[in-house]
Amino acid sequence: MNKDNSSRTRPLRLMLAALFWVALWQVAATAVGQGILLASPVDTLLRLGTLVRTGDFWRSVLFTLGHILTGYALACGLGIALATLAARYALMADLLAPLLSAMRSVPVASFVIAALIWVPSRRLSLLIVAVIVLPVVYAGTLDGLRQIDPQLTEMARVFRMSRRNRLRCVALPALMPSLTSALSVAMGLAWKSGVAAEVIGIPTGSIGERLYKAKVYLATPDLFAWTLTIVLASAACAKALRAGLGRLNVMLQRDKY
Repeated sequence: MNKDNSSRTRPLRLMLAALFWVALWQVAATAVGQGILLASPVDTLLRLGTLVRTGDFWRSVLFTLGHILTGYALACGLGIALATLAARYALMADLLAPLLSAMRSVPVASFVIAALIWVPSRRLSLLIVAVIVLPVVYAGTLDGLRQIDPQLTEMARVFRMSRRNRLRCVALPALMPSLTSALSVAMGLAWKSGVAAEVIGIPTGSIGERLYKAKVYLATPDLFAWTLTIVLASAACAKALRAGLGRLNVMLQRDKY
């Protein structure tokens, strides 16, 4: 009963928490008293309302969204494929371990500067997102694959289940918890790394370019408005991802029973 009540009141609690931080932001902006140093929530929303009525705003959002999601999708596909090979062949896991460890450790800025030598700035965010997301998806997939019960796999072979049914009824139910967690974390990292790459590479027509110009011209309301746009876009992508994965989990549970 307590869990049910907590679930029903959670949206309200989250809304109140958000209002608390917005109120604190407003108090801080009022205390500072300098819009060039800290834009208020009202100024940020007013500026965002002006921006969303322009075509340049939506072109920048779509540019950044397209590159980030493309890099994310490529990294997910490659990460899952490499993890599948690593789970099957120990030599592959050992071979990939130093590379993926380095990819997790090297700062985003180092990747960006090195990548600018080889790729045009317009493709930079796509590459950086792929590099940052790949190790996360790989690790989550490999961990999930190692959770598969060998006895269930052997039983599936004994009963001569098709590859499709083995994947759907044995592999995916064990894999999905860790993979879902990895994909969710990777989505947030994709937006952070992708926009950071754009701020350094400054591709024309990107959100990163808008952030850079806001900094150069000390347009703090613009800076906050674009930052809020990034937060909202990232949250929307994460919510859509969770919804899709949730439906997939429901389907798998239905098939399982």
